[in-house]
Amino acid sequence: MTDTAPLDLSIIVPVFNEAESVAVLWPELRQMLDAQAWRAEVIFVDDGSADGTAETVRAFVAQDRRVRLVRLRANAGLTAALHAGLTRARGQIVVTLDGDLQNDPRDIPALIGHLGAWDAATGWRRERPDPWLKRVSSRIANGVRNRVTREDVHDSACTLRALRRSCALALPPYRGMHRFVPTLLRMAGFRVIEVPVHHRPRQYGASHFGVRNRAWIAFQDLLAVRWMQSRALRYEIEESS
Repeated sequence: MTDTAPLDLSIIVPVFNEAESVAVLWPELRQMLDAQAWRAEVIFVDDGSADGTAETVRAFVAQDRRVRLVRLRANAGLTAALHAGLTRARGQIVVTLDGDLQNDPRDIPALIGHLGAWDAATGWRRERPDPWLKRVSSRIANGVRNRVTREDVHDSACTLRALRRSCALALPPYRGMHRFVPTLLRMAGFRVIEVPVHHRPRQYGASHFGVRNRAWIAFQDLLAVRWMQSRALRYEIEESS
């Protein structure tokens, strides 16, 4: 496989201080991929980790040519890590998932299976084994998002998604946009379906989620998305010679 060879699938995994988790995640991904006929790559994007995550991924790179490492110079946040992976992906289909083992790689084939009728299939964590504060905060956040954006999205921030390559390239490169992927894709004219997916308890490390460190920033991002909705171009061509 050369660097320019076309691929069926790119899997983007943003990671930040997840050395223990990725050591378990890659064998799970490898098992899932080995059962499929896809020409695939897995891109781990290290968002400035300081715990040996990059060294762990380098060992995978040496063992399997499907694995790639993209390492950011410093921690830049989830949207930046996803963007760095998406812009380097070579697959016609792009899948994203968290590196903390809470997303289940076995859900990936089902998500991809929806791309015949849809442009993007986004995960819906219907049952979440998270602490009660995180579950309640997420429910409130989704309710506020839907009220402001006038949509009905169950789980806007779930990282587990399968997208056509054209969808991935259409996402705007701004901080915080990972929270609004279904809305942003629909604004760009794509067909999006939410698919229930499994959600597993965290096994290693501590969650980077926090109500205090996200609520105000997330609300500012929400207002920006609503402004983008209100200013989106809408017109129809009647004739073009």
